[in-house]
Amino acid sequence: MAMEDPEKKTEVVLLACGSFNPITNMHLRLFELAKDYFHETGKYKVIKGIISPVGDAYKKKGLISATHRVTMAKLATKSSDWVEVDDWESSQSEWLETLKVLRYHHQKLLSPDPTNSLHNAVPLTKPGRKRKQEPNRHDPVKKKNQSPDTKSVPQVKLLCGSDMLESFGIPNLWKLEDITEIVKNHGLVCISRAGNSVQKFIYESDILWRHRNNIHLVEEWITNDISSTKIRRALRRGQSIRYLVPDVVRAYIEKNNLYSPESEDRNAGVVLAPLQKHAGDSKK
Repeated sequence: MAMEDPEKKTEVVLLACGSFNPITNMHLRLFELAKDYFHETGKYKVIKGIISPVGDAYKKKGLISATHRVTMAKLATKSSDWVEVDDWESSQSEWLETLKVLRYHHQKLLSPDPTNSLHNAVPLTKPGRKRKQEPNRHDPVKKKNQSPDTKSVPQVKLLCGSDMLESFGIPNLWKLEDITEIVKNHGLVCISRAGNSVQKFIYESDILWRHRNNIHLVEEWITNDISSTKIRRALRRGQSIRYLVPDVVRAYIEKNNLYSPESEDRNAGVVLAPLQKHAGDSKK
């Protein structure tokens, strides 16, 4: 329709953060579902998907080394022409808040410079000052090979399942100001089961409700109940995981004998990095 002409399409980069321990077909489906959703609106063009596995310093129980998790994610996305793996987050010696990873990737789009680092991962807008620009839009920086029907700078949106969104409610897991900046300046794309309580969760949260227009809820009609936890459980019990993870990932796990009762006990009794950090911050 000619009416859509002035409303040029906004380019979107989908960023998924998490353990990917191991990556499963469900993780890959999240990207496809989100891409379909955005393209069906007619307002957005998804140009890239990024998988960013968390670093070992996250200290989650059963978390195997980032080297293996990144390698499996790279194997899983080898056949994709738009989803890629980024190991910047996983290579950091300390655990990083998801917001810092979002900032890093937004900054990288503004200046694709190899010297780009965490120091450049600054908020899109400075607190206490009026916004000079709509975040992620109308920036003067233009990409050289940009198609004429798209707006200037891509928006980096956090792609997640309903479990991550609902984890916002867990005390000390997320900082409130981080949640605010994520939903206000970047946006969330949440894949949820039909009939899931995500909308109720948003309704019950003042922050999420205030920025609900920047939270895209995508209903998953072809339900997929695969989880990394269930994959690890099957492996510990010597059961098949074929057709639940990409074949290349299954072969890699078998070759390296990755998941065992011993690996599941890694970090047992250790407090999760964000809980440790935020609980410590609140005591200061």
